[in-house]
Amino acid sequence: MKRLHYSNDRLITKPEQLPDSRQLENELKRTRKRRSSNRLVLGLIFSLITVSAVAVLAATLFFPVLQIYGSSMTPTLNQGEIVVTVKGSGFERGDVISFYYNNKILVKRAIAFEGDLVDIDSKGTVSVNGEAVDEPYLSEKALGECDLQLPYQVPAGKIFVMGDHRATSVDSRSSVMGCVSEEQIVGKILFRVWPPGKLGGVE
Repeated sequence: MKRLHYSNDRLITKPEQLPDSRQLENELKRTRKRRSSNRLVLGLIFSLITVSAVAVLAATLFFPVLQIYGSSMTPTLNQGEIVVTVKGSGFERGDVISFYYNNKILVKRAIAFEGDLVDIDSKGTVSVNGEAVDEPYLSEKALGECDLQLPYQVPAGKIFVMGDHRATSVDSRSSVMGCVSEEQIVGKILFRVWPPGKLGGVE
């Protein structure tokens, strides 16, 4: 922009004073700093997006999160609680597992495996291969809905499962559900993440 003034009745233009080298250098530093800050912010946003995507992928592939419905696993797990499943194999007696059944994911406890002989008396005491199973997780025993010919031998590649609420749970005691195949299994439930007051491991 030019400044105007009059001299001897003539219009004279005078160029505006140009910035000196120090001003130019300071402006260049500010520009570089601003660009560096923008790159830092974009890098941070990209990192957060990447970490979030990896976390979602890991949760989907390796640690599915499930919400409990119904009362078949009380008192261990209750309606509305949220648990984390760890995918894998090599389950042991007493593990709480999740599995697909009729387009749903159910949660029960592994009781017996391929080749085991399962017997249940009228009071609900479960025996596997002639030995009574210690079940401290139960609040009460019951024969429940059982139409099996006992003792029952678990077929090859199957797991005999039962809910902890024995009086109402529909599980491997009933021919309606039967045993669970290895292909149906989602994984083992290890952690409860909701409600906060009950955060911790599932046994």
